[in-house]
Parts: sequence; C-alpha cells; structure tokens
Amino acid sequence: MLDMRWIRENRKELEQMLQARNNAFSVEELYDLDEQRREILTSMEEKKAQRNEGSKQVGLLKKQGKDAELLMEEMRILGDAIKEMEEVLSRIDGDLESLMLQIPNRPHETVPLGLDESNNPVMHYWGEPRSFDFEPQPHWDLGESLGILDFERGVKLAESRFTVIRGKGALLMRGLTQFMLDLHTRDHGFEEILPPLLVNSATMQGTGQLPKFAEDLYRCAQDDLWLVPTAEVPLTNIYAGEILEEKQLPLYLTAYTPCFRRESGTYGRDVRGILRQHQFDKVELVKISSPEKSYEELESLTLAAEEVLKRLEIPFRRICLCTGDMGFASSKTYDIEVWIPSQDKYREISSCSNCEDFQARRMNLRFRPEAGGKPRFAHTLNGSGIAVGRCLIALMENYQQRDGSILIPEALVPYVGGMTRIEKPA
Repeated sequence: MLDMRWIRENRKELEQMLQARNNAFSVEELYDLDEQRREILTSMEEKKAQRNEGSKQVGLLKKQGKDAELLMEEMRILGDAIKEMEEVLSRIDGDLESLMLQIPNRPHETVPLGLDESNNPVMHYWGEPRSFDFEPQPHWDLGESLGILDFERGVKLAESRFTVIRGKGALLMRGLTQFMLDLHTRDHGFEEILPPLLVNSATMQGTGQLPKFAEDLYRCAQDDLWLVPTAEVPLTNIYAGEILEEKQLPLYLTAYTPCFRRESGTYGRDVRGILRQHQFDKVELVKISSPEKSYEELESLTLAAEEVLKRLEIPFRRICLCTGDMGFASSKTYDIEVWIPSQDKYREISSCSNCEDFQARRMNLRFRPEAGGKPRFAHTLNGSGIAVGRCLIALMENYQQRDGSILIPEALVPYVGGMTRIEKPA
C-alpha cells in the first residue's frame, strides 16, 4: 500500500506510474473520495468545537440557575449531526482503503521502462548450455520413460496440472529440497521456518495477494482460510502488527512448502509436464530490512538463489523486470531463468523482489530506529530459493543421457543416498 500523503501530493506522478505499469486503475474515484473525506473532517471538527463550546455554556447557565433546555436541545441536534458524519466518514474510509489496496507499488528509479517481458534486459549469464550429440527429450517424456512422473494418475486423483512424482523422482525432489534448505541455513544465514499452509484473509492482504489475486487462490470458505500460493505470505507476515528493534534487522527467513495456485490466467500455456502446476514445491527466502540497506539485501538474496544453480552446475541468466512486467507488490525484481534444452531457451525459476515498505504498510510492520524517533515501516524482500519442481525439470533435461537415463549432479549425490544415476526400469 502506498502512502496516502504521497498519493495526495503526486497525482501526475501516480498516473504516470500506473501507465508505466500497464495498470488500468482509475484515480478519479480515489481523489474524489479523499476530497469528500477532508471536507467532512473539516466540517466535523468545526461542529465538535461548537459542541464543546455549547457544553461549556450549558454548564455555565446551570451554574447561574438559568434555563439551559434550548441550548441543550441544540447540542443534541449537533451531536446527531456529528454521529451521522462519523458514519459517512467510516464508509468513505472503507471505500478509500478498498481502492488503495488495488494500487500497485511504485517502481524503483533503476527499473527499466517497458511494456512487457520483451523489454527485460539481461544482467548476466552463468554457465554454457550443453551441446548434445542427440536430440534432447522434454522432461515429460523422460519422466514417463523413467517411471518417475505419473501424469495420468495425477489427473485421476485431482485434475489436470496435478502430477504424481514416484520412486526415485520423489527421492530426487526430497533431496533437492533438503539441499536448498541446508545451503540457505548453513551458508547464507537464514532461519528455517515451518509455517502454516493455511492462512487467514488478513495475512493474504498483508503481502498483496488479496484482493487483487483472489481468483488465482484456493480458499476454504467455511473457515475463511486460504491455501498459501507461496511461503512468502506466512513468512513476511510473521511480524505483522509488531514493532521490531532496528538491531534485530535484517531478519532472514526461509521455508519449504507446497504452494497452491489456480493459474487461472495461463489457459493453454505449458499444459504438458510440470512447469506450470496447481500444486508445486518451493523453497522461499524472505528478508525484513531497514530501508537504507534493502537494495544491498536484494543483491545478496538474488545471489543466494543463484548459488543453488551454480552448485548444481545448471546454466542460467539473470534479467531485470521492466515496469510493465513487474509483480503487483514489487519495487524492483530480478528473475533468474534456467536453461531448458528441449525448449532451446531460458525459463523462469526464481523471482527476487524488493517490495520496499509496500507490504509493511499493509500489515503495519515497523521498527524502532536505534537513533531514536518515531517507528518506521520496514522494507520486505522475497525470492524463490528456488522452485523445486522447476529445478527438477532443469536437472532432468540438462543431465539427460543418450540412453534416456539422468545423471545426478555431484553436489546432490549425498542428498539422494549416494544415487548417481536414474535409469529406465528393467
């Protein structure tokens, strides 16, 4: 959520920002409501002052033994008018908040202008894509031939975009998850958290999933609980409504969770395989930082995510998302894209974002500066560290062999019981 004072004083800049972000939000109603609110507040304060003065006069008249009934009646009418204005003000405040929750975050000044993903500049590449002396298979063919991906039974148990991962494939997923958690907790200083997979509406609103993305979420309506679309939601909200001490910052949190998304806006895209699923596994990284250090923390967070792929020796590149391609809550985002041989291109495996104080304002997450003064809103950052299923895809395709087997990266062998290869069942 943006600062209302900034919105009030920077209408032109707000309109330009919305245009740069390809956001169709109209500011007219917002500014009209804000004007009405300020007019009512001014009038209400005047009436309250009149009532206070009138109450003093009533007391004085009674003290003098004079009739105060007429003035008391005027004060009752004035009180009713104030009460009515307070009710109108409450409705306007609710409408204003609803509109404010629909406005995306402001891009950082270093974010490139652009309409869509075609305008995202590449920051750097790591690793050379492998040259195959055979036609590389897509992961769905590899997975079925090796008996580790069972698409048919996933659909039978749930619906399309759900998959059963079996045997050595399940072991590989478990090993990847443990490898990532160990890396981030032991080498990068993150505290591991095991959060709830169901969260309430306030928690979803805090990180920006509600109200904008309600249609893309799974909800347990009877309990007003939502399945987490990413561990970013519970991790970032752990300190919602609290005031931290500056010396506690930065906080580094990580969690492995299944994640649940309807993918309602992706009909017809990536329908084969496990690239785009309704249920998927992810190791998430979250940081809570002071504003002065948050962009340093964004760089180190992104490096932590990249380190997973470096140790697995899988080629990737980093891009910076332009204004028209950034997520709703982000001020700046780096995407890490991994090389997928069967598609002959890079595909997203992690997004690392600095949300500045956008989420902190929504969840009222503040810190008390060591130098003194009023509490300030913290900056929140998040990134995939990384998406486990997409890492499985990249591993399978980059490490596939001519005979259809898959080699296990050296760094991962200790996490899969010493297994060095997955071969076709006899």
